[in-house]
Amino acid sequence: MKKFDMSLLYTFGIILGFTLLITLFNYFNILSYKVVVVFKIIIPVLSLFVGGFILGKKSSNKGWLEGLKYGILVIVIFSIINYIFLKTGFKIQDLIYYLILIMSGTFGSMVGISNKPNEEKEK
Repeated sequence: MKKFDMSLLYTFGIILGFTLLITLFNYFNILSYKVVVVFKIIIPVLSLFVGGFILGKKSSNKGWLEGLKYGILVIVIFSIINYIFLKTGFKIQDLIYYLILIMSGTFGSMVGISNKPNEEKEK
């Protein structure tokens, strides 16, 4: 769990920051409702990619596995928050959305681990 701490911080920070910004733009009629709906999908996907990328930078090998674990952890957190605060049931659209989020975290971790500088190359 310790290796996920900064990734989770970045993920939830990006989600909260961009959601606040988009909400303010919608409040002052700078963005329409249709644009806000699109950003409701893009913001979590982007934030899980960034969190997975940071996790991949810290991982030593198997970035896809670390990203998969990270995506599942975030989905569990999202599901708990969704059930406790919104009290909505589970729909098939949620499953598809969660699978997209897991793939985003996995892909971000794979990109992060492949962009990590190798110590052998520097020697």
